[in-house]
Amino acid sequence: MADFIPPAHNAASPFADMRGHHVAVRTPDLETAKRWYVEKLDFRVVAEWDYADEKLAYLAPATDDHFYVEILGGGEPSPRDVRPYTDLGDSLKYAGYHHFCLNVQNVDITVETLRSRGVTIVTEPFELPAISRRLAFFCDPFGNLIELAEVLP
Repeated sequence: MADFIPPAHNAASPFADMRGHHVAVRTPDLETAKRWYVEKLDFRVVAEWDYADEKLAYLAPATDDHFYVEILGGGEPSPRDVRPYTDLGDSLKYAGYHHFCLNVQNVDITVETLRSRGVTIVTEPFELPAISRRLAFFCDPFGNLIELAEVLP
C-alpha cells in the first residue's frame, strides 16, 4: 500500500490561517435531526438559536471541540434532491454537496456499533490505498451521507 503524504504547508499563503470549523446540514426537522445525532452518534448540543423561521443548532462529536455539524431545521426546505443514499455509486451522479467525514480509530467497530443502534449503513468498510484509509458510509434519517475514515498504518 502506498503511503499517503500530503504536500508541504504553504505558510506564505494569505489564507494560511484557514481551518475547518463546521459543516451545515439542512433538514426539515431540527428536533429529529438533533435527537438522531445525540442518540446514535453521542454528539453534544453546543448551541441553539433561531434565524427567521428556522431553528439551528451546533452539535459536536463526543470528544471534539474543533468540528461541528450545524443543523439547519424548520421552515419549508425545497427543492429537495432525491438522492439514492442506499447506493454510494448512484449518489455520485449528483452535483453539489455529497458528504462530510468523521475520523475514527477503527471503522469496522464503529460500523458495528452504528448498526446496533439502528443506523443505515450505506457502504460496508473498504480500503482506499491512494489515501491510506479504510472507509465506510452511513446516512442520517434524512438521507445525508456521512463518511467514516480510519488512517491505515
